[in-house]
Amino acid sequence: MNDGEVFHEKQRLELCAIHALNNVLQERVFTKETADDICKRLAPQCVVNPHRSMLGTGNYDVNVIMAALQSRELAAVWWDKRRTVQNLCLTKVQGFILNVPSRVSLGIVSLPLRRRHWLAVCMVNGQYYNLDSKLKNPVCIGGEAELRSFLREQLAPEVAEMLLVVRQEVEEDGSWLSPDNPGTDSL
Repeated sequence: MNDGEVFHEKQRLELCAIHALNNVLQERVFTKETADDICKRLAPQCVVNPHRSMLGTGNYDVNVIMAALQSRELAAVWWDKRRTVQNLCLTKVQGFILNVPSRVSLGIVSLPLRRRHWLAVCMVNGQYYNLDSKLKNPVCIGGEAELRSFLREQLAPEVAEMLLVVRQEVEEDGSWLSPDNPGTDSL
């Protein structure tokens, strides 16, 4: 990857959690094999691992994402949707991993089903990008104001969730939350 390029893994199997991790980190760090190893560590005695698809195609849960980030001295902070995104101290957040409802398709045929999908958002060269692995290319969101608007829109569905990707010390001291706006106003 050249300077100025945006790293963007595209969707394969049910590996959106791995793609979201790599996209938010802007490099290929995690693979299906490393995620499967994390699953085994999380549930060593289980014949059917509860942290991934029984079919072995991925579909990793939030525990795998959190453990993967911890292995890089990062943390995932679960965003309380009762807070407004104005409360975020963006300078302390390395990126975002969102879990959103997504349409299911078989090739070009879209099915009337929705499943959960992990996607990443992070800043590259001063601009925030939507790095959803289902997109053909990264989509530039823009600056802070556009990011906050994008996050509000993504979090509007009741089932959507967001993780803040931060350094472990930022998680511990809570500095990802702007001291100016500590309330729990709605989005």
